[in-house]
Amino acid sequence: MQITQQRYYTPEEYLELEEAADYKSEYINGQTIPIAGGTANHNRIAGNFYAVLNFAFRQQEYEVFNSDMRLWIHQKRIYTYPDVTVIAGEPEFFNNRTDIIINPQVIVEVLSKSTKNYDRKDKFQAYRTISTFQEYLLIDQTRIHVDQFSKTGKKQWALREYDEEDEAIALITVPFEISLQDLYNKVNFELVESEVDAEELE
Repeated sequence: MQITQQRYYTPEEYLELEEAADYKSEYINGQTIPIAGGTANHNRIAGNFYAVLNFAFRQQEYEVFNSDMRLWIHQKRIYTYPDVTVIAGEPEFFNNRTDIIINPQVIVEVLSKSTKNYDRKDKFQAYRTISTFQEYLLIDQTRIHVDQFSKTGKKQWALREYDEEDEAIALITVPFEISLQDLYNKVNFELVESEVDAEELE
């Protein structure tokens, strides 16, 4: 992941810039990182997960957001846009702004070549500073593979892997299940990402 803007911005300056910008950017402790558009497979996977979740929770006390919703990670001074976020109960908004949430329970990220290490390490570490955060899914867009991390205790997380099409992912912290077949519906693994796609930030 390459930071392209070296100037330091306050969180307030970032939000002002973001409102006027033609594209989204993440904010990491003073620096901004433009987010490029996702691949077709990325959008299919994130869209499939969001659609099934949103339908499943239509009459339950959970709310689902896609990557248009911004997340503030206070301890790390990060603004980011998870691919899918699940909130238990009512969403809590930062400074009463309805475009910034602070209480995710489940976060889902679809991996890209350029950001998969960041999503697995530094970003996961940042997410773990959020008290409400309980579960993390990392979904590969180039093959059938999902890593599911669930919190089992203080500083303790369990990992389960899924890599067979006839399997189903059962979330641990919310009542939801999705088959890998539905998750990867219409995904074309024969598509080759271009070098531009490989440099995207999702």
